[in-house]
Amino acid sequence: MTQLPLIRISPKYAQAYATVTCGLLLMLGVVSFHFNWVSLGILILIIAYVIGGYESTKEGITTLWQEKELDVDLLMIVAALGAAGLGLWQQEYHLIVDGGILILIFAMSGALESFAMERTERNIQSLMAVTPDTARVINKDGEKNVAISQLQVGDRVLVKPGEMIPTDGIIIEGESIVDQASITGESVPVDKIIGDEVFAGTLNGNGVLKLRVEQPPESSLIQRVIRLVEQAQTQAPPSQEFVERFERGYSKVIVFLAIVLAILPPFILGWDWETTIYRMLIFLVVASPCALMASIMPTLLSGIASGARQGILFKNGAQLEKMGRVKAIAFDKTGTLTMGHLEVVDIIPATQQSRESVLRLAAAIESGSEHPIGQAIVQAAKTANLSWQSAIKIQAKTGQGIVGEIDGKKVTVGKIITKVDSEVLKQASHTLENDGKTVVWVSVEQEVIGMIAVADTLKPEAHQAIARLKKLGIEATAMVTGDNQRTAHSVAEMLNLDQVHAELLPEDKLAVIDQLEKQYQMVAMVGDGINDAPALAAATVGIAMGVGGTDVALESADIVLMSDNLVKLSQAIELGRRANGIIQQNITFALLFIFLLLLANLVGSIDLPLGVIGHEGSTLLVTLNGLRLLK
Repeated sequence: MTQLPLIRISPKYAQAYATVTCGLLLMLGVVSFHFNWVSLGILILIIAYVIGGYESTKEGITTLWQEKELDVDLLMIVAALGAAGLGLWQQEYHLIVDGGILILIFAMSGALESFAMERTERNIQSLMAVTPDTARVINKDGEKNVAISQLQVGDRVLVKPGEMIPTDGIIIEGESIVDQASITGESVPVDKIIGDEVFAGTLNGNGVLKLRVEQPPESSLIQRVIRLVEQAQTQAPPSQEFVERFERGYSKVIVFLAIVLAILPPFILGWDWETTIYRMLIFLVVASPCALMASIMPTLLSGIASGARQGILFKNGAQLEKMGRVKAIAFDKTGTLTMGHLEVVDIIPATQQSRESVLRLAAAIESGSEHPIGQAIVQAAKTANLSWQSAIKIQAKTGQGIVGEIDGKKVTVGKIITKVDSEVLKQASHTLENDGKTVVWVSVEQEVIGMIAVADTLKPEAHQAIARLKKLGIEATAMVTGDNQRTAHSVAEMLNLDQVHAELLPEDKLAVIDQLEKQYQMVAMVGDGINDAPALAAATVGIAMGVGGTDVALESADIVLMSDNLVKLSQAIELGRRANGIIQQNITFALLFIFLLLLANLVGSIDLPLGVIGHEGSTLLVTLNGLRLLK
């Protein structure tokens, strides 16, 4: 006999499926009652209760059994069952539907939490994808591809031009330029020679390198980044712990008062037992914190939708709330405050030379170069519509520059290797380097004809963004970068930043964030690279650049600026502050309404239908107030 295939539901989607199913069954139950199919409606709603309330019941009972604590999950189930019991007792079947709605609300909350739990796993997978799975190990038998996990201290690893470096190591043979932006955030690739250290996940340039493994693969810098991200994301923020304590404390108070209401009124107020139980069950319904919970989530979800329309992607509502309380913001430099690629920013010719002649000769030599500085020079010449004669005998010299011949004359572009007689050029070079720019000298037959300055330029909106943040009352703006001190201070001075922290590795950035949080409590981190991932994960709010950001940065962050526009930061803060204001209004109203309903129930001037209307009405009102953020 042919067996029908079993439908398997992934655990990560189980709660979402349960929520949708519960909602559909509730609608079917309402339809059944409408056509007076009472038995069918009750059966359908029982199934809805079981499917929608299973996870909340399990969590509530587990917490009660293992931790001897009551939480809102269990309170909601008791309130829902109480409403269902009253509905059956009084044959008011809409009360069973009301109980189902309570269960549906908590099922939806559980579904959102299950999706959030996947975040750390995705982050780690993205980080792992940064490095190759294998390394090319050199031994007495030749070359052999070995899994990264099998590398041992002392192994020699071969890295060819253009390849990703598979492991941390020391160069024992060869020289090259290495793009370390993904790890250190340096905007300019670094010259590497024998004895220098290289990191896994960085990109080799045009040279062949042989490395010696100095430490186990699990101790590499990228692995330390992975562990830091994992640790930072599993630490519960204080606000979350406070909410959990509040929920459990509230549940204890409600349960205690329900027991008191179920026992004392016949002896003190002279109520009969039927009235007492009836009032106690009304108490459970009106005291359930749905209005309190609706005070927050609809507001935050509306804020998330509003932010999305403005190009600000909040990954969860808690981060919108926190964004409104941020007091300090730390920025990565390369790709965040700056464009992330080199451009020619100045050309200074020697006497009797022109800017065009200096740029033309430099482009002729650099036209075959793969170095980012050379590519910036060639691009500048193309933008200026310059044409040039092809050079011959081109030879790159790591750490010095590039040499070639044009019309039989030796032309050098790179570091100065001859004496400069011009005081004007020397003073200009000193000024440019103090401003964080990289100076490239151009000489013909050992005679300097001029120099070209290249730099990673500021983003056009950076000045406006920082000014708006200060106007909003942000107490501190800081730069945390792997770039050198001179460049970092130059950029910080131009933007009027309050603090500068330069030459940082990922763990150093994390330490700076910790220090800022001790001083300012609520700190946002803005970045785009792999090296920013631990800081993004550990900050109160992590903000990634959506266009230029790496996958790891995008996954580690709480907020994504979809257009990379830094001005959106101030908009996100303003949105967060508006959300917090509405939440405070809602909480005040919800508590006041619950108090009035409880008081009315105590004096006997409210019956169950009115209690449910008051309960659902207050929930509806705070929800509608929260939807104002959609405007």
